[in-house]
Parts: sequence; structure tokens; C-alpha cells
Amino acid sequence: MKIRAAVLEQSGLPAPYADTRPLVVQSVDLAPPGPGEVLVRIAAAGICHSDLSVVEGVRPRPLPMVIGHEAAGVVEAVGEYVTDLQPGDHVVSVFVAACGHCNPCASGRPALCEPGALAGGAGTLLGGARRLSRDGQPINHHSGISAFAEYATVSRYSLVKVDRDLALDEAALFGCAVLTGVGSAVNAARVAPGSQVAVIGLGGVGLAAVLGALAAGAARVVAIDVNADKLELARALGATDTFDAKAQDVAEAVRDATSGGVDAALETAGALAALELGYAITRRGGELVTAGLPPPATRLAIPAVSLVADEKSVRGSYMGSSVPSRDVPRFIELYRRGRLPVDRLVTHRLALDEINAGMDRLREGRAVRQIVTL
Repeated sequence: MKIRAAVLEQSGLPAPYADTRPLVVQSVDLAPPGPGEVLVRIAAAGICHSDLSVVEGVRPRPLPMVIGHEAAGVVEAVGEYVTDLQPGDHVVSVFVAACGHCNPCASGRPALCEPGALAGGAGTLLGGARRLSRDGQPINHHSGISAFAEYATVSRYSLVKVDRDLALDEAALFGCAVLTGVGSAVNAARVAPGSQVAVIGLGGVGLAAVLGALAAGAARVVAIDVNADKLELARALGATDTFDAKAQDVAEAVRDATSGGVDAALETAGALAALELGYAITRRGGELVTAGLPPPATRLAIPAVSLVADEKSVRGSYMGSSVPSRDVPRFIELYRRGRLPVDRLVTHRLALDEINAGMDRLREGRAVRQIVTL
């Protein structure tokens, strides 16, 4: 079938992207679902910093590629062996398709699925196929989804079924921003009632982490960013303290405000300075959890003795250390009960043809979550 999709032809082009147009909205071919695959009509897709990183070339991917990985839509058709989804079902995409059989999957850590990671890096679906093409030449899939398009053929294991009464433009947020941000707080950091938590980097993932920490019962949530508007939004969402990351001696100020540091620092900016700040404001016995994705060459240097003498720990959290089939429904339930007002993270709605301008807005820090409606 012919569909309209935003194809990344070349990464690393100079900004503004509204002028250089790295993403070209054009007609491409989409093959029907094969065994274990599903055809989804995309209703809404969020623009994430991970998408921008591919456009910038910070996270190289095979090109050409239809990008986008945070989406919600309606099942149009299912391939052979798919028995638990049917046309008309509403689904949310997740950006790691878990095979269910490798060591991480068998250990309850599907975010680290080994075949899923290999497929994501290669630009294929979980089974190794490419269902996108143009003039007979294959086009790569982004994270097994390729959501900036009218339709997507994806692995069944890239989807979580959701209730039909949840608006699809809101449901899309749960596939990445909420899954990663809230998950980093409740799954990775295991935020405890009455604890003190800091979140560094207030994009969609970071603000979702703020909401996750509050929902988990944190008594104090410290929000840190360089953008005054995002600090204001964090306060409106319930953050108890906010700090400008550019301020001199910000680490000392946070430690003073929290009587020696926070129990858990959640880093979601994907920047070395944010990692270093997170470690500096973590109290003795506390933990730094990083959910950001810095450039691959970034290296973090920390005083090795502090790992022992202060019993500090550092851990990564990919996809919020989540089990999507478990966590997406429970995070949606918290949203419905008013405890995760993630709809307030949406700052812009745009059409597919405006995708390059949306990337500019994200790059310039003028947006939290932008939703492309199709």
C-alpha cells in the first residue's frame, strides 16, 4: 500500500531544519504484515529527543529511515500467528520489541532484549524484515516502529493493547515519555514514600519522572533545568523545589536545601554536565539513575573512592527499566485517577508536514512533548 511518511534522507544537516528539511514527507510503499506482525493506522506520534538525536547524527542509524517511535493507533490487520490482537483494537507502540526468550527477557528485563537491540540498530523489525520501500529499494525502520507515517507494519511485540476509551493522542505518550520517565522513578530508582528526589533535565521524560516520583510518594522533588519555562511547568506539576542548572554552585545549593543531598537523582538530559551534577547532589548511600542518552563517546569520571566510602551507586535505566505489558496499563490507570497528569506535558500539536519545524522547536528547548496527529 502507498502511505505518506517522513523519511530521513541525511542526518547531520545544519539547523534550522525547517530550511534544510532533513525529513522529507513523501509517498512510500508499505508491505502487509508478515507472520507475527501487525498493520497499525497511526493516529498520533510524539516527537522525542531520541528522534532528534537521529536527525542530528548523534545516534547514527542506517538511512534512509522513517523515524518516530512513540505512537498510538488502531490495528488494521494482523499477520499469521497473531491471535491476541484484532482489527479495531487500540495499541501503543514501545521502542524495544522483546523476543521473550533471550537472557534479559527470561530475567524479566525486556527493555534489554538482545534480538530487539540488534534489530533496532539494523533498522529492521524484530524478525529481520523491512516492510518499507521506495521504488523497489528498502527503507529502514526506526526502533521497529517508524511512527511518523500514516500506517506502520510492526512486530506484535512492539505493541501494547489499551482501552478504546483512552484518547489516542494521549495514549501515545505512554510508549516512551511516560514509560521511560515514570519507570525510571518507580522501577529503577524505586522511589520510596517520604524520600527526596531530584530530576535533572525537564523534557518530556524528565517531567514524567517528576510526576512518577510524586506518584510514588516522594516528600521532596527537586527539578533542575536551564530553561525557566520548564522549571515553571515543573512547579505547576508539583515539584517542591526548582533550580537553574546554569547557576553558580547549584550543586551546593541543592545539597543545602536537602540536608546533604537527595536519596535519588534522576538524570534525563543526556548530557555529561547533568550526569556530573546528579552524582554531586546524591547523598551518601544514595543513587544516581541515568535515563538520558548522551553521545556514545561521552565518558563520566567520578571519584572511585566515593563508591565505597559514601556507598553511592550509579545505574542506567533504559525504557524506564519497564515491562511494557505490565507498566503501560498501570501507568494509564494512574493517569485516569489523576495521579499522573501526563496530558499536561503536551505543548504543541502539529501535522506531519510540520515535522521539521517540530524538530527545530525541540532542539531550541521551546517544547516539552509535541504530538503529530495523522
